[in-house]
Amino acid sequence: MASHNLLYLPGDGIGPEVMAEVKKIVAWMNAQGIAKFETDQGLVGGSAYDAHGKAVSDADMDKAQAADAVLFGAVGGPKWDKVPYDVRPEAGLLRLRKDLGLFANLRPAICYPALADASSLKKNVVEGLDILIVRELTGGVYFGEPKTITDLGNGQKRGIDTQVYDTFEIERIARVAFELAKTRKNKVSSAEKRNVMKTGVLWNEVVTRIHKDEYPTAQLEHVLADNCAMQLVRWPKQYDVIVTDNLFGDVLSDVAAMLTGSLGMLPSASLGAPDAKTKRRKSLYEPVHGSAPDIAGTGAANPIAMIASFGMALRYSLNMGEWADKLDAAISAVLAQGLRTRDIASDAAPANATTTQMGEAILRELQKVA
Repeated sequence: MASHNLLYLPGDGIGPEVMAEVKKIVAWMNAQGIAKFETDQGLVGGSAYDAHGKAVSDADMDKAQAADAVLFGAVGGPKWDKVPYDVRPEAGLLRLRKDLGLFANLRPAICYPALADASSLKKNVVEGLDILIVRELTGGVYFGEPKTITDLGNGQKRGIDTQVYDTFEIERIARVAFELAKTRKNKVSSAEKRNVMKTGVLWNEVVTRIHKDEYPTAQLEHVLADNCAMQLVRWPKQYDVIVTDNLFGDVLSDVAAMLTGSLGMLPSASLGAPDAKTKRRKSLYEPVHGSAPDIAGTGAANPIAMIASFGMALRYSLNMGEWADKLDAAISAVLAQGLRTRDIASDAAPANATTTQMGEAILRELQKVA
């Protein structure tokens, strides 16, 4: 039996609470001999700043580099609002993405049948929704230089962020999108702003070439990013795989997330390039939601996004796709039974489960198919 090295980075706020439910599933799989997981844990975000004065320590970065998959909770909170910019909690996540070379962020937006009424959109618009946003994660305006604030005098300042993309960055994210599309409906929608941005012109050109030269059987459409946001709200089921840059991916994935009713439902995966020898990708898996400090410690957090993120690790990093399917089915079954944390409650299905109760219910369903 292959051994898999997992690193837990629970982070801040509700991160440790939702991560605890994943740990239970991992422990059960180990006890049943389903897999052999070797686990370690580190600090990231505000908790790392309190301990080390930085958002993630070099020692924990070394652990992340060695891991087969990193499971990340959430970072941040009002406690750290005044810390220096370069050691703010979010800097830990940015360093993990950059140093691990995690250029491809996969964010599925799936509307479980039992939650179709939880969306703020009409049921017929979101029922059966299953789309995947592929976001370029290590380039663009978040990392481009120069990035400055300059004092111009007379009470005036100038802020500069630089949007930069090279051909190879667009090529590799496009290939990820087209490869994933082959396992779905073989349709890719590429979102950029070629009408006003030179990086958008290049993005369009490169994606078009990759499609023509390497994936001619796929269906490709180009859409302006602002129109894509509007279309996601109007009729999201027209999309299957959306590929886009770092900034637009950040925005569009949050729009898509809320179509499903709650950020607490949605996982994500961040992947690097395959190693030339081992073919293993560096990887990090995290829920889309934040640290939610207002509910931390109350037992109200929804662990489903964190559990589903572990499911994505099973699928994309650990070669355990069958168990990823079983975990997804367990989540769906628990929702169909009517269990609801506060974020996914409605008048017809009131909140009736704590973080722990939801996690343990999903584990019980998983145990039925072992």
